[in-house]
Amino acid sequence: MISRIDLRGRRPSRRELLAELPRAELDVEHAAAAVAPILEQVRTDGARALRDLSERFDGIRPEHVRVPAAALAQALAALDPRVRAALEETVRRVRQVHAAQRPQDFTVDVAPGARVRQRWLPVRRVGLYVPGGLAVYPSSVVMNVVAAQEAGVGSLVVVSPPQKDRDGLPDPVVLGTCALLGVDEVYAVGGAQAVAMLAYGAAGSDEVDGETLCEPVDVITGPGNVYVAAAKRLVRGLVGIDAEAGPTEIAILADGTADPVHVAADLVSQAEHDPLAAAVLVTPSVELAGAVQAKLVDLAEATMNRDRVLTALNGSQSAIVLVDDLEAGLDVVNAYGAEHLEIQTVDAATWADRVTSAGAIFVGPWSPVSLGDYMAGSNHVLPTGGCAHFASGLGVHSFVRAVQVVEYDADALAQVADRVVALADAEGLPAHGEAVRARF
Repeated sequence: MISRIDLRGRRPSRRELLAELPRAELDVEHAAAAVAPILEQVRTDGARALRDLSERFDGIRPEHVRVPAAALAQALAALDPRVRAALEETVRRVRQVHAAQRPQDFTVDVAPGARVRQRWLPVRRVGLYVPGGLAVYPSSVVMNVVAAQEAGVGSLVVVSPPQKDRDGLPDPVVLGTCALLGVDEVYAVGGAQAVAMLAYGAAGSDEVDGETLCEPVDVITGPGNVYVAAAKRLVRGLVGIDAEAGPTEIAILADGTADPVHVAADLVSQAEHDPLAAAVLVTPSVELAGAVQAKLVDLAEATMNRDRVLTALNGSQSAIVLVDDLEAGLDVVNAYGAEHLEIQTVDAATWADRVTSAGAIFVGPWSPVSLGDYMAGSNHVLPTGGCAHFASGLGVHSFVRAVQVVEYDADALAQVADRVVALADAEGLPAHGEAVRARF
């Protein structure tokens, strides 16, 4: 049950750590070759292709690719009251945090009569992917939709795979969550074909579709499997994407004061997502490592998703990493750049402030990753596969862009005209300078 990597007695360089630390292998390049024909099929054949592909991959040919309004209303009415109450609290907390993320416009007067303003504008239309494979994720609806709404996006589209046992509609809790958030444009489409529909739009093929089933979007966000990641890679540039999401990851930096039951439970909680999920414990405590390893056996055997958890914990992407001290452990977790990083140590907040690479950091024994998945107020769509070294999790910033507005009057332009001409001549672009001279 879960392998060990012993780094005690040496201090590997960052290059060596990147080579030694476990990581799930995700062959997006190979998947891209497989999904390229799917993208082209949807681009050319629209709704007909979407139905054909749903029949092929999901085992059902949906009558309604766009979910009818009545089905959304029915799903909302049928939500379990406990689930609805939990969703409403999640929405409240996530909205509160994301409202604070909105960037502010600013104006700089660089000289008399010379002004540069920066405006933040939301994108026009976004497509939000909600998975529906090994599990269904109404929480992902909240994370994607609320961030886009708080950014001021005017047109939101949600896509989620059709369910064979739901007459070709997506999961009813997903639909109910969409309705709860006021999203009325929802499609029963999953996989690479959903990404294609969002990127290219889709013409209708049946009477229920209308002439146009779906208009294209400007940004596509949301996690999915390797084929969804590959499709997002192929349409990037035509549309914006948040990231090529890979299997989920949890890393825990812990010392001997950590409760092994908490640590083991948190590792199992992420391992149940996917057989490729990564669970990594970094600790200087051999005693904690042994206690966690023993507890993992008990918890994995008892959990509902036993086979998935055991596969993930025994995979090459999961490990217990032994280090000399917490300083060495900090080097390890910073090199790893986990999607989720827990700090379970004495003075955890201080150690957390020294972390330089993580999608989200969970501080102390009462801030488990599961809290962030649902109710913390933070966003759970986070960078995986080491992308936390350069990328952020989903947020308001994912749906806005900065536009600079330049306003100079005649005197302000005259003040710098000769300097503009000098730079234009130095670059061998004299017409640039002439465009300024022509004004005087």
